[in-house]
Amino acid sequence: MSASFRLGADGIYRCDALQQFLWQEHGFGTRRGNPPADVTLHQVHSNRVVNANDLRSDRTDGQTDGDALISDRPRESIGIRTADCVPILLLDAKNRAVAAVHAGWRGAATEITKQTLLALREAFGTNPSAIYAAIGPCIRPCCYEVGEEVAARFSAQFPEWGREDKARRNLDLPEANRRQLLAGGVPEDRVFDCCLCTACQPEQFYSYRREPENPGRMISSIARLA
Repeated sequence: MSASFRLGADGIYRCDALQQFLWQEHGFGTRRGNPPADVTLHQVHSNRVVNANDLRSDRTDGQTDGDALISDRPRESIGIRTADCVPILLLDAKNRAVAAVHAGWRGAATEITKQTLLALREAFGTNPSAIYAAIGPCIRPCCYEVGEEVAARFSAQFPEWGREDKARRNLDLPEANRRQLLAGGVPEDRVFDCCLCTACQPEQFYSYRREPENPGRMISSIARLA
């Protein structure tokens, strides 16, 4: 595990780099505990980014389709649910805007993380150079073998794969999203990855690939406090 993440007594992981900002609170859930999430989405494995500020109070219970939330509204946490997909929390250190991203392979293939950066810029004037990004527990390439059709969707993001055909590949979803963050202008030293694999650690995490019949999900959320 990256030294930049710590597991709290409440069963929630937090990123030290984000913790330095006292105006926010965030967390990545486990089987033992989850952070609060006032606003969630009906996740559809898309690259659709939703501004939580635009949602009415009666639309905060997962009725709106999308896979990333952005906000600068104080005292309202935004969250996503995962069980192998990549949870990413973003913090704009200058404008105090935040984002929560659910990046499965479909979302990553259509660059949802990059789309979230663009949405933050449009809504709140966010400069990517002011972003801090935390990548939470998700399935890692050690446990994520995909077929040729899925792999082909990522060939542009992984040019080192070369042109040779392979029936199966081990897909590194968090790395795909990390590269999108860097391509979007986020400084490399402000991208933090917990390096935890949901499929490898059943005692800590739910995993759809390991237990497709298990409906359990972890919540990852972030809020601007002031």
